[in-house]
Amino acid sequence: MNASHLLQHVFGFDSFRPGQAEIVDAVINGRDVLAILPTGGGKSLCFQLPALAREGVTVVISPLIALMRDQVRALREAGIAAGSLSSGNTDEENEEVFSALEEQSLKILYMAPERLAGAGPLLSRIGVGLLAVDEAHCVSQWGHDFRPDYLRIGALRRQLGVPLAAFTATADEETRGEIIRQLFAAPPMVFLRGFDRPNLLLAFAAKSGPRQQLVDFVAARKGLPGIVYCATRAKTEVIAKALADIGIAALPYHAGLDPATRRQAETRFQRDDGMVMVATIAFGMGIDKPDIRFVLHADLPKSIEAYWQETGRAGRDGAPAETMTLFGAEDIRLRRSQIDEGLAPIERKQADHQRLNALLGLAEALDCRRRVLLNYFGEVPPGQCGNCDLCLDPPRRFDATEPARKALSVVLRTGEWFGQEHLIDILLGRTTPKLRERKHDQLPTFGAGKDLDRGQWQSVFRQMLARDLLRPDPERRGGLRVTEAARPLLRGETTLELRAEKMEAARPERALRLLVADEDEPLLALLKAKRRELAEAARAPAYVIFPDRTLIDMATSRPRDLDAMRRVSGVGDAKLAKYGDIFLSVINGAAEQVHPARRKLAGQEQGAVFDRLERLMFDLRLGEDGTGKPLSLTGSELARIASRRPRSVGDLADMIGAPKAERFGAAFLRALE
Repeated sequence: MNASHLLQHVFGFDSFRPGQAEIVDAVINGRDVLAILPTGGGKSLCFQLPALAREGVTVVISPLIALMRDQVRALREAGIAAGSLSSGNTDEENEEVFSALEEQSLKILYMAPERLAGAGPLLSRIGVGLLAVDEAHCVSQWGHDFRPDYLRIGALRRQLGVPLAAFTATADEETRGEIIRQLFAAPPMVFLRGFDRPNLLLAFAAKSGPRQQLVDFVAARKGLPGIVYCATRAKTEVIAKALADIGIAALPYHAGLDPATRRQAETRFQRDDGMVMVATIAFGMGIDKPDIRFVLHADLPKSIEAYWQETGRAGRDGAPAETMTLFGAEDIRLRRSQIDEGLAPIERKQADHQRLNALLGLAEALDCRRRVLLNYFGEVPPGQCGNCDLCLDPPRRFDATEPARKALSVVLRTGEWFGQEHLIDILLGRTTPKLRERKHDQLPTFGAGKDLDRGQWQSVFRQMLARDLLRPDPERRGGLRVTEAARPLLRGETTLELRAEKMEAARPERALRLLVADEDEPLLALLKAKRRELAEAARAPAYVIFPDRTLIDMATSRPRDLDAMRRVSGVGDAKLAKYGDIFLSVINGAAEQVHPARRKLAGQEQGAVFDRLERLMFDLRLGEDGTGKPLSLTGSELARIASRRPRSVGDLADMIGAPKAERFGAAFLRALE
């Protein structure tokens, strides 16, 4: 079968997403491939579809058990023979997979990288035709999610002698280079299909009463599924309780919870509508939920790669979704100290500081955030994105050259031993015991900054930290020191422009709405209720039955029959047969009974031919066959004629027998023209 046929009839899509077709073609034709597509860009289909078109078993190396389980469920729902081998399997599940491999009935086998040790003999025996590596950035020492077991993949690929296709959503040039060195014997075809996610609204906000900021943001989106990422385990539990107290369905998630509690939380998030997970970054990579409507970072991530990987979990269905990142000076100090106090070699620390600088540049951007983000990944966007907070509400700027020089001066005059609040006290001329004890009230800079208030000075210091003009020194208990990047500013060789913080109260935010008109919302609610009922019965995530996007299409197009249902995005042949009548009954009441042979032709041109022949059969009022019984065609015979399109009475006789063909062949052949 060709790629287009598989796309339509197995996966239920009329066309490829941008960039998919070329990748699928290269993988089907046995080329080594490294593909970088944005999260939600359809990476999985780029190896799942070729697996059906190629000979042998496709082995998919994937990092998390939950992700493998969800993808295997979804593939089986679509009628694809798939299985996984992981430490999460029961003995019975492993035996089922091994039996399918021995019978050569399995097309896709998922494995965790930790299972690769010693797997060579098994994989050599089962006829592997393709290796696919998901989350390939995990192979890179420079990536944000390094997994040492990924280093075995290159040797396995050489042992098996099969093509390899590697996929990731976030890899800068350095990381891409290491992926190629580790996995490929020769340069692969590289597909860089852009990092942009136009459906995501990007926003950052300086912390100012951060818990209330967070609660207000989530409350405005009550009923929508989302993730809140926190830097510590304790914070996840505090925030989850605060949200639950205002009626938000929220659960904490972190590595310190026992496995059963984590599994229960994952299950509820996958199956329930409107659930919010408050989590550390231990949560997310293994969750294949396409309809997450927002991701909020309660604390600053480690890098742009981590930020984009984590925020990218929102809106994977292509519908509008929002991201918000809260950050402050304490976040910057924490991230700097984590780098400086780590055990990495100096060159790694320098690279990590540069990565953090890039993220801080995004956080403190003065112009379109998406431009800053895409420039980091080597893309040149055409203009303003119109879907970030800075495009929607441009900030006021001011010349901060003199305030910044005063800040640098007070840092130097106090010996680079003190933190931000003590330095601001000096600038504001506030006499404190600590300040008097050190005679800092006698400095020339004492009271030199009274033209700004404390909040404005905090903003200046935070933005200078973000621009790496100041950096906390762990050897001086976090005291701020002046970096080399600030020297030109001190010498008067350059100027500095900063963003003026908004002092007015934030306006209530408009929550996202699903993409249906008001009159379609009741039907959408009924469709989601039916989906949840089916998911609970199958003990599977709701989106494995159908994702939100498919239900929205049903609610707006309101298909009347199986033919129309087959044209709904995401409804392939297997799901049409399994769920078509069920969802049609929700939309239209009791579904019309359809002959099984006609059902298999739903949504195809042959289906319309079947209907035309069926009407013709009744119009002709077929006579008797000599035995006194009415002469008619069965549904299977009609389906055979519609599919094969006979060109002569002789061809027709081979399908339905000579008596029927001789008497009515001419009329049927005219109907087939």
